[in-house]
Amino acid sequence: MNLLTEGADALGVPLSEKNEEKFSAYTRLLLEWNKKINLTSVTDEKEIIIKHYLDSLSLGSAVDLKGKTLIDVGTGAGFPGIPLKILREDLAVTLLDSLEKRVRFLNEVIGCLSLDGIEAIHGRAEDYGVKQEYREKYDYATARAVAELSVLCEYCLPFVKPGGLFIAMKGPSAETELQEAGKAISILGGRLEDVKKLVLPFSDYERTIILIRKCRHTPAGYPRKSGKPTKSPLK
Repeated sequence: MNLLTEGADALGVPLSEKNEEKFSAYTRLLLEWNKKINLTSVTDEKEIIIKHYLDSLSLGSAVDLKGKTLIDVGTGAGFPGIPLKILREDLAVTLLDSLEKRVRFLNEVIGCLSLDGIEAIHGRAEDYGVKQEYREKYDYATARAVAELSVLCEYCLPFVKPGGLFIAMKGPSAETELQEAGKAISILGGRLEDVKKLVLPFSDYERTIILIRKCRHTPAGYPRKSGKPTKSPLK
């Protein structure tokens, strides 16, 4: 855990001893469950800390999480939502994933780590983005390595309340995606606010955090029905 602690300090998001204990338990559960279902191809603990935990925590250095609401779309094994929840107890988190087995794992983590103010739901962004109880209800929506940016905008911006942010976590080649996503950002009610680049501590992994401000309501009809955003991206 020393690597995680030092890395978090380098990102400007220091961890408490209690946080470290939760990350340790999370690692144990992740490796145990990964033997049964495919959660991650990264199984070396050092790599888990850098590629999953520190990568997730980098979002906490980009925006203020205090007392906010966040939905993590296509969360997979819980990244970045669970590390951010461990970091900030007062952050209300919704984890959305389309695979029921992964949601069972997420609920196991939530229970074992005694996390409050967090829920894991099984479903697709296209379906939940039109539900009244989820649409435009969040300060932040985020997605990590789920799809290209023009598609992610249609998945995520409908969840964000006007004035909130869609935070896309991307690799070093994000500029091309950003150029191609201009139409989608505009149609869905957003505008580009900032692009933050960083290298993850103890590595040469380059990350790009794209901040898209929700400046008006997403029009009715978006997101389109399941499968349509990926088949016909807004470009």
